[in-house]
Amino acid sequence: MNATITLATARRIMSQLRNDRRTVALMVLVPTLVIVLLYYVMDDERSFAAWAPVLLCVFPFLVMFLVTSIGTLRERTSGTLERLMASPLGQLDLLLGYGLAFGVMACLQVALALTVSLTWLGMELAGALWPLILVALLNALLGTALGLLCSAFARTEFQAVQFMPVVMIPQILLGGILVPRDQMATVLEWISNVLPMSYAIEAMKLAVMGADLNGDFWRDVIVVVGSILLALGLGAATLRRRTP
Repeated sequence: MNATITLATARRIMSQLRNDRRTVALMVLVPTLVIVLLYYVMDDERSFAAWAPVLLCVFPFLVMFLVTSIGTLRERTSGTLERLMASPLGQLDLLLGYGLAFGVMACLQVALALTVSLTWLGMELAGALWPLILVALLNALLGTALGLLCSAFARTEFQAVQFMPVVMIPQILLGGILVPRDQMATVLEWISNVLPMSYAIEAMKLAVMGADLNGDFWRDVIVVVGSILLALGLGAATLRRRTP
């Protein structure tokens, strides 16, 4: 890994994003627009307050996963990745560069969603704001890391999109959104315990409720951070120069 090359890669990707307004709009605006839409569909502040933490976990994760997996695959199928890998650029440099660039976009995405939710939509916090920002940002970065990993196993953009329900649906169903995890069947609870979004959702709930930031909160944060690093490491190990 070379820090200079990693930063240069991040700058290149940011430059490409500046010229792709539709992708920027998808990443930054869509989660906020869906949250606003759901607020008016529910038309009940109490119901929205209960679902807001879930939305702030699911939508950033979903959007970042989709954009990252397709963007990485496009560079490989176009031959750009093969040309880059012929230079001193390493696999980890590339993935970290992507992570940094999309991490900046994740910050903008989370900042807009939180600003709209806390002001216009009237979501109230019982505790400090920074734990909420931390968890929302980590979940967006988790989507980025898993998108980079899954792109290594796709040959077309359609296949990259097909990974989305495979990655998302189990984590939504088993993450404690619909049914508390401790009320699930034993086998399903075991599966839930190895899914990173389960810990992201629990940490978000603790942050919104203003609970003491004790061992449970930091355990959840550490698990999510570890999952991000693991996904990046596996992505670097499985990254191919081009798609046959």
